[in-house]
Amino acid sequence: MSHPPEMAAQDHPTGVTAAAGFRAAGVTAGLKTSGAPDLALVVNDGPEHVAAAVLTTNRIQAAPVLWTRQAVADGQARAVVLNSGGANACTGAPGFQNTHTTAERTATLLTAAGEEIGPIDVLVCSTGLIGEQLDMAALLPGLDQAVAALDPGAGHDAAVAIMTTDTVAKQAAVTRTAGGSAWTVGGMAKGAGMLAPAMATMLSVITTDAVLTPDVAREALQAATSRTFDRIDSDGCMSTNDTVILLASGASGIAPGAEEFTAALTEVCSSLSQQLLTDAEGASHDIAVEVRGASSETAALAVARAITRSNLVKTAIFGNDPNWGRILASAGTVPAEIAPYEPHEVDVSVNGVLVCRAGGVGEDRSLVDLAAAREVSIQVDLHAGDATATVWTNDLTHDYVHENSAYST
Repeated sequence: MSHPPEMAAQDHPTGVTAAAGFRAAGVTAGLKTSGAPDLALVVNDGPEHVAAAVLTTNRIQAAPVLWTRQAVADGQARAVVLNSGGANACTGAPGFQNTHTTAERTATLLTAAGEEIGPIDVLVCSTGLIGEQLDMAALLPGLDQAVAALDPGAGHDAAVAIMTTDTVAKQAAVTRTAGGSAWTVGGMAKGAGMLAPAMATMLSVITTDAVLTPDVAREALQAATSRTFDRIDSDGCMSTNDTVILLASGASGIAPGAEEFTAALTEVCSSLSQQLLTDAEGASHDIAVEVRGASSETAALAVARAITRSNLVKTAIFGNDPNWGRILASAGTVPAEIAPYEPHEVDVSVNGVLVCRAGGVGEDRSLVDLAAAREVSIQVDLHAGDATATVWTNDLTHDYVHENSAYST
């Protein structure tokens, strides 16, 4: 039976069960050799079951991405199953069948518990090593555990169960009031590597008890991810499994305007994406690259992405070296037809110090102290227009290389 939805909003102020109408679980199914939790379940108890998803644009897509794309097409979903300990990517027809079996088993278990749902109502996410079949002998009994453990207070358990190389669970929530009543957006995410844009960069489930139409949910999620998850670029590597899902229960009875809801959703997505960046594998600096004075937002983004993806820039920041020449050189790789500007007019500032003025030497770079704080600000002014965009990245460290060189061993 469904738990009273109002309990979730009152007793659990953060995470995927912060909004009314949701229960979650996080259990150990045995997919990870470490014995850590590895299977999460989020259930929307309604009364409404609106859903939207933003999925990876990588041409190589994992079986759960292919399944979820089909299942969410009608704008409805009742539950999300997420496993760590295996990506179920590049696993062929057997891998897709395993995803289907996961959804089917979840639907059967929830129906037996009184939910009355079908497999197409269950979205599936997986994360872990690519190219290996999931251990279904462990996963399927784990689903029995997860359904039995469902609770409106288990949002944190679910957030822990989806972690891979993450060092901390990522959760966020915001609440808005309207006429003495309140509605909430909450969510969880995982990711510490392969944080590159062109979608959403990792796995995330976001929930709300606001009353939404499928169109509003879809448009709000696309708008929110484009300005948050899609603007963090840790290492330029896009995953085969990237998924962000929004579930709306309508349990608050409040239907906020589309603009108001999008703002709240963006706030949650921003918090989650910044938590991902802070936990990026081996990072010692968080870097905000802001490009100003561009001819268009597209141009500003192109230049910002060129800088954030430069290993030379990232290693310089790791070495506490404000090497602005590397920043300027990276900006120069963007074709003029994409980002028109005059090279001799470009300014570069690092932590507020104008180290490059008009394409040449500016203030003494020794004035920049990169060792004093984790946060680093790089500002590039193209003097070619009024558009601005910011992309966040991190430095490239010895620890990142070590962790990813040994990932599958």
